[in-house]
This record gives sequence, C-alpha cells and structure tokens, in this order.
Amino acid sequence: MAKYNLIFFFLILVFTVRAQTGRISQKVTITSLDKETEVHTNDEGALQVNVSPKNIQKFKATGAVCYSDFGASGDGKHNDIDAIAATHAFANRYGLWVIADKGATYYIGGKERTAVIQTDTDFGTANFIIDDTEVQNRNAPVFEIRSSLASFKPEGVSALKRNQKKLDISFPSTCLITVTNAEVKHYIRYGLNQDNGSYQTDIFIVDKNGNVNIDAPIIWDFDKITDITALPVDEKTLHITGGRFTTIANKAESKYTYYARNMAIRRSNVIVDGLEHRITGEADHGAPYAGFISIMNCAYVTVKNTILTGHKTYRTIGSAGEPATMGSYDISVTRALNISFLNCSQTNDINDKRYWGVMGSNYCKNILYDSCTFSRFDAHKGVVNATIRNSVLGYMGINAIGSGILTIENSTIYGRNLVNLRSDYGSTWQGEFIIRNCIFVPGAGKSASAALINGSYSGQHDFGYTCYMPERITIENLKIDDARHPAGYRGVTVFSDFNPKRKDSTYLEKFPYRITKEVILRNVTTASGKALQLSDNKFMFRDVKVTGL
Repeated sequence: MAKYNLIFFFLILVFTVRAQTGRISQKVTITSLDKETEVHTNDEGALQVNVSPKNIQKFKATGAVCYSDFGASGDGKHNDIDAIAATHAFANRYGLWVIADKGATYYIGGKERTAVIQTDTDFGTANFIIDDTEVQNRNAPVFEIRSSLASFKPEGVSALKRNQKKLDISFPSTCLITVTNAEVKHYIRYGLNQDNGSYQTDIFIVDKNGNVNIDAPIIWDFDKITDITALPVDEKTLHITGGRFTTIANKAESKYTYYARNMAIRRSNVIVDGLEHRITGEADHGAPYAGFISIMNCAYVTVKNTILTGHKTYRTIGSAGEPATMGSYDISVTRALNISFLNCSQTNDINDKRYWGVMGSNYCKNILYDSCTFSRFDAHKGVVNATIRNSVLGYMGINAIGSGILTIENSTIYGRNLVNLRSDYGSTWQGEFIIRNCIFVPGAGKSASAALINGSYSGQHDFGYTCYMPERITIENLKIDDARHPAGYRGVTVFSDFNPKRKDSTYLEKFPYRITKEVILRNVTTASGKALQLSDNKFMFRDVKVTGL
C-alpha cells in the first residue's frame, strides 16, 4: 500500500483555475491521492479537491459527474457553491458531462466563488437559490462559461478601415478580434446619465487567413490601435440545459453598483436551452443587476426556451445631478456577435412599469429575437443588424442606435413608439429599417399620441461620431391600434418632432444630422381612422421622399 501511495504521490494531477477577477479564492487545485474524495478550502480561500483514483476511474467510465459526488447537500440550506465549483473543475479536467442531482435544491450564499463551466451541463429540474443579501464580491459570477482556448495579442495590425475585408496576417484558427483606440472617444452620452464617452472599439471575426466575416463588418476607421486581442472560436458547441434559478435580491443602496451574480457566457458556440430565472425578495430599494444571462466577448450564442424575469425599477441621482431611473437587466449582451433568443419570455407582465426592460446590449452585431415575449429590445452603444420576428414587446418597446438593417416582422409592439432611436446616444441609425406585418399598440393601449419613429437631436452635442437617421424606412402591412387617444388627437406621425427648435433655416447645428431620404408605406391602417402624417416638424423633414402617405 505504501508503494501504491507513493506512485499516486508522483502522479498527482494539479491544475489551477483562476477566474477573471484574478482573486486567490477563485483558484482550484485538484489532486488524485489515494484517499477519500473531498473538497475543502485552504487558509487563503482557494479550493483543494482530492479525487480518489477509484472515483476517477468510475467518473471517466460513466462520462459524467454530479454535484453530490463532490459533497453537495442539495438540501436548500447548506452553501453548495464549493462543491459545485469543484465538480465543474474536475469535469473540465477530464472532459466530463455535469449533471445536477434530480430533485436537489442547491443553496448558493454570498461567498465569492465562481464555478467555471467548460463541458456540457444538464441542470435538469434542479433548483438553485442564489442569495444576494450578503455578498462578498458583487462582480463575481456564480457560473462562468469559459473557453479553454487562450486569447493572444496578434502582431502586425496598426490600423483598420471601415468595411476592411482582410487583415494581412494569419491566425491559428477562426478568431474573434477585439480592437480599441484609447485616443478616440465614442458614445459620449447626453442627458441624466451623461458621461465622457468610451474608447473607440470594434469586434469582428476573421478566419485563419485573416479574412473578415462580412456578416459582422468592421464599422469604424481606426487610425491607431492601442489594443488588440484575438480569442479562438471554439468549434464544438457547448450545451447548457435546464435549471430553475431563483435570485434572492440584494438590499443594497439604490445607486449604480451593479450586481453581476449571474451566468456569464464568455465562450463562442454555446446553446442555453430551457433555463428559468426568477427573482424574489425585492424591497423598496436595491442596487441594479447587470444581467443574469451575461453574454460578452463571444460569438454564436443561442438562448432558447428560456424564462427570465424583469427586475424592479429603482431610482438614484444620475451623473447630471438629477433623479434618474436605473437600468436593471436579466439579459446583458456586450461585445458579442450572432446572438439569438428563440422562444423566450419573462415571468412578469411585459407592460408593468414597475419593472425595467429585461434586456440591454452594447457593441453587438446580429442580434435576433424570434418568438420572444419581452418587455423590450435595447441597444445602447450600437448594434449592427438586428432582427425581431414573431415576437411581442412590452411597454418599453424597441430602443436602438446602430447601423445596418433593423428588421421587425410579424410582431406586436406595445411601446410609446414603434421604434425609439435613443436620444442619449444621438438618435443615430446608419442604414435602413424594414417593418412588415406588425401591430403597433401605442402606450400599451392607453390614451396616447405617438410616432412610429421617435428620437431627439439638437445638433449641439458631440457624441463622438456623425449621427444619422435611417436612410430608408419601409413599412408594410402595419396595423396601428390607436382607438384610445387623447382629446385633440391628430393621428400618428411617421416621425416625432426630433428638434422643436429647428423650424426654419436660421437654426444652426454644430454637428449636422443626416435626415432620412426615403419612406415607403404600404397598407398602413389606423383603428382611429386618422390618416398617418409625416411629422409635426414640417421643416425638418421637408426633403424626405414619401411613397404611400
């Protein structure tokens, strides 16, 4: 037996997993000493996992591990996060499937510990209670779906041009490229949450020969690149299925201290199927959330058959020194390409104004909603190409800035406007809108005056880029349910009054706005019987070519 122990002493398998926070408490060390399988933490808080040789053989033979194999109680009372993290760390080491124990309820307290997922995982019908009432690190995800491939810094790229088709260097495989120019500021926000903008950034995909995937084109001219990162795109699709997650909401002060106790997806080619997330314990105050499903720095992610929950809306003092509502999300998508939400919904009423819009996004390309029922679609710092089809969107409607084509079809929209071009980022869309076979119910059926396309642009604020309205807008087979409307109602307009001060040629814009060139209307009807009008601002839209009005 002594000889046997000595052999395994020399065959110790040790590896370390460190979360992006870089904290010691996120490290996991795995050994295979000839003793009982156990999980504990050392004095620094790092996980120490020993798996007996007998259990290693058993787990490899079955191809799967369960949380109970590593000591999870599943009783809904004891904190199981260490056992959960250990299970995934071991599964990652041996390429094993992770299966939640049937009927288990896993309690996850506020301890800082991230379970890194790199293999297929079936949460099944198990329940996970995530208690945010006392949290050590609000920025540490509970689960992180992470690539096993390492990112690197490609050399030889010093500048880029909009719509550039090729980088003159080679790559080991298809890669996701993120570039930054810290000497240029974009998205210089205006309004209650004003700021000084963000570094110029872009994200795109190249093949091993450096050819840029034209479905997600380069959208900016980079005269200089101060940082560039390449992350190889995983070829194999990772599947995450099932799971009933409940967050016990934080009771923190209502200010912009976002909680990211979530499922962070940082790997390309992932399918999340059948997940449910609910929220309980929301009080009359609390800090906002940065998305239970948080998708960042990746491509080709599909979330389907999933139920999420809108967070309660809280108010604080914004950067302009005035009261402001805080965005709080159950879906967050940042620097991500080709992201799809299929047959997804939320637990609370999509027209209940007590709850914030369920989704927010930044720096994304090719986002799809198909057969979804959500309170809103939102693109903050630009989206390139977005499609909403066969869906129902609630009181917050469609809010976007960006470029490419925004397609809305076979959907019902309950927002104050059919599309709101976000004024805090310049009400800009460089491209076109295509809207087909939709129903628009202004103000969720309440008495309201409305415009199909809403925005605001004074021409006096520098957003860091030229601002555009959609060059062409095509609307066909649109039913406008404006049966309930205020006294003196004159009907729906195509455009709201984007600038009430711009009534004649004497108004000067420091930063000129590029106005829509063409609007095509086919079979647009109103329940009120009032004819559709172009805009209350006749001067501003005087040169728009309109067909079908």
